[in-house]
Amino acid sequence: MHPFFGHSSVQNKASHLSTATVYPLSSLSVFEAKGLDALTFLQGQLTNDIVAPGIGQSRLAGYCTAQGRLLATMVLGQVPNIEEVPTVRGIIRTDILTAVLKRLSMFVLRAKVTLRAEDLHVAGVCAPSRQLADMVSELGHPLPTAQWETLHTATGTWIGAPSAMTPSQEGEVLSRWWWIAGAEHHAAVEKLRLGWAVAEASSWDCQDIQAGLPWIEAGTQDLFIPQTLNLELIGGVSFTKGCYPGQEIVARSHYRGTVKKRMALGKLVPATDPAPLPGSDIFDASQPEQPCGRLINVSTTEADGKSAQWVLFESSFEAYDRQQLKAVNDTGPKIETVALPYTTR
Repeated sequence: MHPFFGHSSVQNKASHLSTATVYPLSSLSVFEAKGLDALTFLQGQLTNDIVAPGIGQSRLAGYCTAQGRLLATMVLGQVPNIEEVPTVRGIIRTDILTAVLKRLSMFVLRAKVTLRAEDLHVAGVCAPSRQLADMVSELGHPLPTAQWETLHTATGTWIGAPSAMTPSQEGEVLSRWWWIAGAEHHAAVEKLRLGWAVAEASSWDCQDIQAGLPWIEAGTQDLFIPQTLNLELIGGVSFTKGCYPGQEIVARSHYRGTVKKRMALGKLVPATDPAPLPGSDIFDASQPEQPCGRLINVSTTEADGKSAQWVLFESSFEAYDRQQLKAVNDTGPKIETVALPYTTR
């Protein structure tokens, strides 16, 4: 049972009648940067421009080492407050939250900004597009209708999440949102939970993977540059906003075209139990002497008694083109590649 959003059960008998499906995401947490220098401080630390969008948009961004390797990916947006003090909230993987905030705090120095983990909860929400009007009626306020659009409402903060444009069972496109809620929204959450299905987080994770949205976690910190994870292709890198740790290396890779590996999408066949860990090597079975990449994110779903294991993985272009990819070792499960919803080359 999730401490805020309640039970997770894909067998919920009312689910086929539900307006939307909620996925409690304990693997994600929220942090806040607040103070007169909050925007300028984060602007000088992250790969994307978080000042320009204003309060109505969130942004994907990375946090790099001086060598340009990612320590985190996150979704950030400015939030309004009564004191009118610049405030930014970010969604980040729970298992790296403490370490990332500690590292960021080392560079605050005299900047007027406070960094802290927030007692807020994150859920994913998805629904067929035809249900949007019903959801708005139930919530009592509008919802974002575009990726990264952000609304701060009486039921919490809603952020439009990227979608793989995967049709639902009714043959319609699914709309997706991150929903951030706190104690003051508990009554609204309880009311909506009665009419909305609550499902396993792994299904939402698979949707993220199918959308080509990578999350850095503890096992993959300091392994990938932003371009390897396609961040500049999905709006996670600004090449005009100015300096940040690793910016010189990221810019050089971009302008000189020296990226030799890219993130790709696939399924493991057969699915394994336990699932391979993110950060595990992958191999080209035709040239198994050394790894050709690594797993980035892995998620398993169950349907009709069968497991489906989706992965985002890093691969050299040559190994990808040979289509003989194996996970963990050269005799491991095959990686059946699937086209991402955006072009990588």
